[in-house]
Amino acid sequence: MRDLLGSSSGERLALDAYRADFRKRDFAVDGWDSWKLERRQHFVEPGDASWRAYSEGDWARALELIEARRGGLFHLSQLAADHDCRLLRVRVVEFPVTSYLTWELHLLRVRAECGELIRVVGPEQISQYEQDGQQLPELITLGPDTVYDITYDATGLGEGATRYTDAATRERVAQFIAGLYEQGEDIESFMAREAAALAPAR
Repeated sequence: MRDLLGSSSGERLALDAYRADFRKRDFAVDGWDSWKLERRQHFVEPGDASWRAYSEGDWARALELIEARRGGLFHLSQLAADHDCRLLRVRVVEFPVTSYLTWELHLLRVRAECGELIRVVGPEQISQYEQDGQQLPELITLGPDTVYDITYDATGLGEGATRYTDAATRERVAQFIAGLYEQGEDIESFMAREAAALAPAR
């Protein structure tokens, strides 16, 4: 599925450069939805206070800190709306659900309640794209012509991204994620249906 990104090798950005570039391009052009695909089942997010609480086994504190982010998440959704942009995300979920993903899904539910459009797909919906043994990449689109292929080390810690800047690649990636989104289940109904499997450990 790497051909999804075309023949270009893109431009490799280290983590700080990727974050700076993302901030510069985010909402720079009005009227373009942002599509995100999350495939990995585990990430390491030491910069997130809620993740740190989860990683230390303090689920109650982790959930409190997620709730405390509602104001900022509402503001982000309003900012997107002001720029005529929707924030859409597809999250791949495998069972049994990893402890990391249990934490992240609680965060994603709050994101959805604050305006982000999030659906869940299972491995059966992407298996045809991974027959070469490679997982789908972690992707996000910005504006009319930007795609980031976000990269991580073996532990799940972010390393940066490869940036592609052409309209054809952006359209290909957006259409691919949109196709998965159409097959997906709304995160709220998914969370309600799988409540027992997604109850944080106490």
